[in-house]
Amino acid sequence: MDFETLKSSSSNFDKLTKALETNLNPEDQSNKNKYQDDRFWKPELDKTGNGYAVIRFLPAVEGEDLPWQRIWSHAFQDKGGWYIENSLTTLGQKDPVSEENTRLWNTGLDSDKEIARKRKRKLSYYSNILVVSDPKHPENEGKVFLFKFGKKIFDKITEAMNPAFEDEKAVNPFDFWEGANFKLKIRKVDGYWNYDKSEFEQPSRIKPTDEEIDKIWKSQYALKPFVDPSNFKSYDELKEKLNKTLTGQRSTESVEDIDLPPVSNDIPTSSNNSVEEVESSNDSDDLSYFSKLAEDDS
Repeated sequence: MDFETLKSSSSNFDKLTKALETNLNPEDQSNKNKYQDDRFWKPELDKTGNGYAVIRFLPAVEGEDLPWQRIWSHAFQDKGGWYIENSLTTLGQKDPVSEENTRLWNTGLDSDKEIARKRKRKLSYYSNILVVSDPKHPENEGKVFLFKFGKKIFDKITEAMNPAFEDEKAVNPFDFWEGANFKLKIRKVDGYWNYDKSEFEQPSRIKPTDEEIDKIWKSQYALKPFVDPSNFKSYDELKEKLNKTLTGQRSTESVEDIDLPPVSNDIPTSSNNSVEEVESSNDSDDLSYFSKLAEDDS
């Protein structure tokens, strides 16, 4: 799809809403980078523990259908250290941790269900964004970055595209011309980053001229590499890693070396939850997750 097609396309919004309904794409590149990736933008809190920025979600790059990718991953600790890996369920394949969680859940024992909750999948999304306002780092403003976020923010996107009330107009947040800036508002709640107050502004054109918009589009990053099978270990490799983690043979990896996925602060507590519900619930950011892990480990 070229730029003129992108501008005149009337079916793009319909494709995105269908993707929301059918959960079409897997997610994210959890290729455990052991270095700082400058392509990514992360918000930063001020001295009061709050964070604020304005970003704009961007449409799919040329040759790709969706403006986001998502990845399931697992992050937990046991006798043998940390297990932090992409889940093969992202690719629609069997994953040893999910299989073990299902086994534990089906025993009916509350103690086994609690273990399954602690090992549940974490969900991350990746999109291209334009940083509109970044008070902590104004040098980022006007630049295109990759943005990693969790279910809470994706729910905000879903609500904008599928409003609950008749007097609300559906908005495609990823549209250059009729999309909307996103006001990212972060608070610390019980030690976790909370995004409940974040909201979309009124729809607006991202830039005054098509030439400026085209320049942004050409600056975006491909998202399909995040779900390339090369970023996932094989089933046998993951099963071996899981066995080492559970039996006490410590891995050489340290938690500090790995890009941590988000984790949920609202873990289901009812024994009536299904394993699928437990596996699917999550949110928070990777930085607050690391802080919690570090506190638990001290």
